[in-house]
Amino acid sequence: MSKTIIVSNRLPLTVTREGEEFSLKPSGGGLATGLGSVSNDGEMLWIGWPGLAVETSDEQERITKKLFETKLVPVFLNNEQISEYYEGFSNDVLWPIFHYYASTHANYKQSNWEFYKEVNLAFCEIIAKHAEPDDTIWVHDYQLLLLPELIRAIHPNISIGFFLHIPFPSIELFRLLPWRNELLSGMLGADLLGFHTFNDVRHFLDSATQFLPVTSSANMITIDERISVAESFPMGIDSDKYNSLPQEATVKENIKSLNIINKNKRIVLSIDRLDYSKGIPQRLHAFERLLESHPEYIGNVILHMVVVPSRDNVPQYKELKKLVDRKVGELNAKYRTIEWNPVNYFYRSFPIEELSAMYFHADICMVTPMRDGMNLVSKEYVASRTNETGVLILSEMAGASKELVDAIIVNPSNVESVTDAIHVALNMPLVEQQRRMRLMRKVVFKFSVKHWVRIFMERLKEVKELQNSMQTRKLDSSTLESIKKTYTETSKRIIFLDYDGTLVNFSGDINSVSPDPDLYDLLATLSADPKNFVVIISGRGHQTLEEWFGHMEMNLIAEHGAWQKKKGVWESHRGMSDHWKKDIYPVLERFVDRTPGAFVEEKDYSLVWHYRKVEKGLGELRTAELMDNLKYMINDRGLQVLSGNKVVEIKNIEINKGKAAMEQFHKNEYDFIMALGDDHTDEDIFKALPESSVTIKVGSNISAARFFLTDPSKVRNLLRMLVKPLNN
Repeated sequence: MSKTIIVSNRLPLTVTREGEEFSLKPSGGGLATGLGSVSNDGEMLWIGWPGLAVETSDEQERITKKLFETKLVPVFLNNEQISEYYEGFSNDVLWPIFHYYASTHANYKQSNWEFYKEVNLAFCEIIAKHAEPDDTIWVHDYQLLLLPELIRAIHPNISIGFFLHIPFPSIELFRLLPWRNELLSGMLGADLLGFHTFNDVRHFLDSATQFLPVTSSANMITIDERISVAESFPMGIDSDKYNSLPQEATVKENIKSLNIINKNKRIVLSIDRLDYSKGIPQRLHAFERLLESHPEYIGNVILHMVVVPSRDNVPQYKELKKLVDRKVGELNAKYRTIEWNPVNYFYRSFPIEELSAMYFHADICMVTPMRDGMNLVSKEYVASRTNETGVLILSEMAGASKELVDAIIVNPSNVESVTDAIHVALNMPLVEQQRRMRLMRKVVFKFSVKHWVRIFMERLKEVKELQNSMQTRKLDSSTLESIKKTYTETSKRIIFLDYDGTLVNFSGDINSVSPDPDLYDLLATLSADPKNFVVIISGRGHQTLEEWFGHMEMNLIAEHGAWQKKKGVWESHRGMSDHWKKDIYPVLERFVDRTPGAFVEEKDYSLVWHYRKVEKGLGELRTAELMDNLKYMINDRGLQVLSGNKVVEIKNIEINKGKAAMEQFHKNEYDFIMALGDDHTDEDIFKALPESSVTIKVGSNISAARFFLTDPSKVRNLLRMLVKPLNN
């Protein structure tokens, strides 16, 4: 029976040493809660570090046995690995870069990187002992970025998901990493890569296509002959749990105590882990500005600030703790009265029953990180507001801001804006509070953590099905043998071959991809067989095709059919006009002037805008603008605009490769028909040819063609296989 294997840096249970014995303490948090629902569909294992260094094999064996009873599998790390891999590379390199603190906090050490690789490999070795080919593996977070590729090397066809729980940085930040290529390759070992927001997906796709030899179409990335899909899956919480907690007796007592302690004061709640990305000093500054600019709040409003200890031994965090302590002290010293402190500061964690009471009691919850993946505190506050009142102030830098749009959204760097938001929140009418809170609660309850798990796992299954369907369409050895057999047994064959992207790879310089000796030899052998009729059908100009192939025994079709060479003579399509070019050409030139690297290619009956050399992103932006301009200019001119591989072509609407191909033969004239092409213009051929034809799309499986090959080298291998019997 197949199983699901969850892999994270830490197990959902922490092992603690009590004398000679070990005990298990549950870990809180949305990940442990949500992933528990995976087990509903079958057997589950969870693999991760147990939370302490265990040196002796005897102790490791005892802990392993104890954990396995609850379907947990430990990965044991020594103190040096914990220091170098976790504290070092994960938190001193990846964390600051992914949270946009590269210049002030990132510390690149080669030894950290070596240990990061070592620990990822250690995780892989444990997984290998438990994983079967039919299992599903879900890897979590930035500590294990290399793991998907390592697993893939052992189980090439196993289902692997990956989820990143922190932001993915923009390409300008990610490029700073000396080991960026290895990290991206590691992540792309997964079939499905999950992120909290679309921005994170976009940043990842930008980096992957910039630094690795991969191609992407929308959110699909092609690596060698496999695809990975990157999508956003905003993580939720156990909303039912937080909704029910205020009804529990213990929580009710805690709420009652808070009401007595704070009397009729207005409460602004803030809950964070100690970290420089959380914006704690900035929040204190904003609250101070509130008291300065609105003295009526002195004595009436309390900032109830909970900071959960984290990495106390790290110098940067020690300094942050000192800064927060000092700022709280200054605020309280400046504004406190006999009956009132402006800031109630707690540097410790609280049990969930007390947190629930705080959420229910607070008039306002401030969640203003400088950069965050999702931030579940905001959702916990909303789910806890069973009376449907209260106001959420939420940083636009938190992933939750993309969902909880009815919060007061702020830029945490703009202290005045945050101050104004607190003032607005304190004065928001009850009816408006309820309207906003009802909408946010609807979102939180719909997109719960169980929903998050379900849609991720469903999407992972869909991606595997897509990969499998691609495998059935890809020309595997058995299909190739079948085509070869049909080819050998037929006596009159026609073969249509596109040029760029099909017989040769694309190049930034369109003039540098002339045929090489190997291609000439291959085409000559193919054409020498009297049973074969070979047609080169290309968007290239007819002068170029004549220069390259005019000496060979083949028919040539240029400019998608505007020109055809039959029996040694070039003929243009009847009724063709190029008068329209004088109006369109200046538009293309204007866009060239605005786009470094772009250029216009003029053919007899078409114009082509090339942007292969243009900076990634700019080319796509200019192309969208250009096509938007052109659609108004081609009306009533009998023209069409085609978007190809880094090109936009304007040509006569009656010209296409499908029509040109059909003019080459009559129905039932050939007993073997094959066509190969790589872009949108070749789709016309695939659609026009009889269903029995061997139609092959190069570079993509999204096509009307029956089969696909990944690149021109595979095309040449296919053609060599077909002609090989002639050389025996």
